[in-house]
Amino acid sequence: MPVFGSIEAGGTKFRCAIAGATSAIIAQADFPTRFPDETIADVIAFFTSNGGVSSLGVGSFGPLDLDPGATSFGAIVRTPKPGWSDFNLRAALMSALGCPVAIDTDVNASGLAEALLGAGRGFPSLAYITIGTGIGGGLIQHGRALHGFAHPEMGHFRPRRAAGDTFAGICPYHGDCLEGLATGAAVFARAGRHLADTPQADPIWNQLAEYIGQLCSSILLFAAPHRIVLGGGVMASNPHLFGAIRQATTAHLAGYLGPLKLDDIIVPPSLGTEAGLIGGLLMAGATP
Repeated sequence: MPVFGSIEAGGTKFRCAIAGATSAIIAQADFPTRFPDETIADVIAFFTSNGGVSSLGVGSFGPLDLDPGATSFGAIVRTPKPGWSDFNLRAALMSALGCPVAIDTDVNASGLAEALLGAGRGFPSLAYITIGTGIGGGLIQHGRALHGFAHPEMGHFRPRRAAGDTFAGICPYHGDCLEGLATGAAVFARAGRHLADTPQADPIWNQLAEYIGQLCSSILLFAAPHRIVLGGGVMASNPHLFGAIRQATTAHLAGYLGPLKLDDIIVPPSLGTEAGLIGGLLMAGATP
């Protein structure tokens, strides 16, 4: 019987899981993300101590080289995480575990799980957005993540600035792109406090909703997904944002797509913190 493995490779920790024929997790462990050799040693020890795996699915922080024809396929590129730039995560895992390794972005892994087993189940298409320390996005259509010459970078969409907002933004590449304006880290840089310490009457919430609403309206216009799932720590900790984001999305669409029921389109995830691990298991070949 095949045994499937999954890794959710994050900048803070690596989460690992094992499942049998289905995506039901039977063993898992977390390890802090350090330099590659230390982190990968812990990961390999977990899988080998559990008897190894037949195949492995990895959802990783990035950016990633996802060109199957490139010698660097599966490598992490241009990351500020010390030691990880140009590290070929897929090749290292294949060599150590001796099994096939499927790799994609962490947000695509979560999106795949939500599309097949969560908030998008039964619908042909889904956009998954994670909003936390950073912002990432992916498009899932008919059970597959969409790629071009690279994976989507929705967090670097540059929104129209909200009235009166003169904050320069924190993105090292673009300054005031969405990731530079609407993450937890951006709020701290802007206001000197965490979102958890920000009262709901503070105007920063309207700014966040405005910027995320611009992203949602743009996604609806250029991809028309049946669901937009908003995940990540910012949304999980602040569910009151959903209503304001739907209102901002409606305002930016200005009736162009007709009377959309955004309560049914812009939704929270159903799988919680396990979406990334479940997505990795599905990528490895586990049955939904």
